[in-house]
Order: sequence, then structure tokens, then C-alpha cells
Amino acid sequence: MSDTSNERRRFQRIAFDAPTEIIQGERRWAVELHDVSLKGLLIKRPQQWNGDPNHPFIASIQLAEDAVVQMEVVLTRTHDGLLGFVCRHIDLDSVSHLRRLVELNLGDETLLERELAALGEGD
Repeated sequence: MSDTSNERRRFQRIAFDAPTEIIQGERRWAVELHDVSLKGLLIKRPQQWNGDPNHPFIASIQLAEDAVVQMEVVLTRTHDGLLGFVCRHIDLDSVSHLRRLVELNLGDETLLERELAALGEGD
């Protein structure tokens, strides 16, 4: 990724492997999580994918037995077998879990605070 792309990216992606499910209505897909950020997630496209990009999804990421991140997401891109989703809504418990994950992986509280400020501004 170029320096210009890094400057434009306001949310650091965290490569993370956790049981993840994408849900849309009655349809559910167990998916491989590629990375996650405060603004969304990137997954490997499942073989039986037939999600409707015109309707929102629920992404559920199981961080631990008692820690689940759930967010309402919309599909924003598909490329090279990957699906990119942007978060449209996340509850307080989920954002707290996600914040801790990002904090542990960034190792820099200044970066975390910058990302949280950008999250409040919208993307």
C-alpha cells in the first residue's frame, strides 16, 4: 500500500482470526475473517454466497466465550474473493470489545484516539 493510501486510511485494519458469521434474514454464512477495524470488516467470500447487497447484514465476531462483537453492516466492495463491509450500527458492548481489540493490536493510544475521533465524524 502506498504512503498516500496509508494517509487516506483513517482506520487501521487488524488481521484477526475469530469465528465469524454473516447473517441476512434467514440466511447465515460461517466466514473466514480477514481483518477488522472500528469501521468494518473484510472476509473471505464463502462458496455458497448469495447475499443481497441491497440490504444490510449482521456481522457477528466471537472474540471469547463472553465477548461478541455484533454490528449492522453493508456490503461495499467485492474483490479477489473478498467481501468488504462497512459498519452502519454497533451497540455499546460491541464497540467496547472492538475498541479493546484495536487498542491491544495498535499498541499506540494516540492512534486509537485518532481512530475513535474519526469514527465520530463518519467516514
